[in-house]
Amino acid sequence: MSHVDDAIEALSRAGVVLVVDDEDRENEGDLIMAAEYADTDSVAYFLEHTSGFLCVAIDEERAAELDLGLMVPENTEKQGTAFLVSVDYLPGTTTGISAGDRAATIRALADPALDPADLARPGHIMPLLARPGGVLERPGHTEAGVDLCRMAGLSGAALLCEIVTPDRRSMLRGDGLADFARRHRIPIVTIDELRAYRSAARPVVTRTGQSMLPTEAGTFEAIAYRSPGEGVEHMALVMGDVTSGSPLVRLHSECITGDIAGSLRCDCGTQLRAAMAAISEAGAGVLVYLRGHEGRGIGLGDKLRAYQLQMHEGLDTVDANVSLGLPVDGRDYGAACDILVDLGVRRVRLLTNNPDKVRAVEAAGLSVERAAHEFHANHHNVRYLEAKRDRLGHELHQLA
Repeated sequence: MSHVDDAIEALSRAGVVLVVDDEDRENEGDLIMAAEYADTDSVAYFLEHTSGFLCVAIDEERAAELDLGLMVPENTEKQGTAFLVSVDYLPGTTTGISAGDRAATIRALADPALDPADLARPGHIMPLLARPGGVLERPGHTEAGVDLCRMAGLSGAALLCEIVTPDRRSMLRGDGLADFARRHRIPIVTIDELRAYRSAARPVVTRTGQSMLPTEAGTFEAIAYRSPGEGVEHMALVMGDVTSGSPLVRLHSECITGDIAGSLRCDCGTQLRAAMAAISEAGAGVLVYLRGHEGRGIGLGDKLRAYQLQMHEGLDTVDANVSLGLPVDGRDYGAACDILVDLGVRRVRLLTNNPDKVRAVEAAGLSVERAAHEFHANHHNVRYLEAKRDRLGHELHQLA
């Protein structure tokens, strides 16, 4: 079995695993176990060998179910770790700080029957929000925990904390982590190994049709793709040789209101047309049109409901989604990355202002240079663009 298989097996048996990230990133190791198996003894073990700053990684759907919002609207943490509001489980606990109380809170976060009203805020356990694409989108311990627990057939909520040296003065790294795993007889796996494992297991996109397509921006080769389990077809518009150099690439999320109706509430239509024109001018590039991404993945009907909240209750694009109990951004770029790989693309100049897209393409093993794709705001979309900049971390610099 691989190291990943060993870790999955251990987690499924209520065990603990050690996950190590890249030496160029945090260069740290986290103890990880499935949240539903946390008890007083296991939490005490974590407190003995880690920093004690216990976190539980969850996905966007779970965060929405529990009404857990981000700790701060603008995240400036070095690695972009998405901290949610800290919590304690109220029933049957006291101060929330003991190993037993913390174990109760950790288990509760994995319990599908948990009533959000049973969580005190703030508390002593820190939920973390994992990216939808897991380690293929962001190579962090948060995503590794959720990925591994899901692969073990569990809830997907993962208890995690960084291992420290015995004197507790610094983080344990390198050979010290390997030695810890040997002494404690627990599996050790790197995030790079997990990314490779997931990439190999990911369903491969298949071509369903292709034809030359003359457009106002020039003639492209249009290729339709289907990704297993998605129920939609995506389209790649390809021009020129994209297998050498660094062709322009745009990952464009479907937007019926902007792309077709010409809505002024977003910048999607403008970005679509400008990307096609830029690729045509460059002579080589790919535009991947991603179906199923309407409204950052919530669908057309819910997007229109969110528009109503923005218009009549003054909510921004983020708070409107949250108010409806929907993910802030539920898009997954895995199919887009598979399409690029199928086309033989290895290096890209990515037309985007969205750091999530950069991370997703990099996580797929492609070399990425970001190319700004920003256009002037109008009075209908300026608040939307400000929210993308201030709350979603988009690189937008033309706004006042």
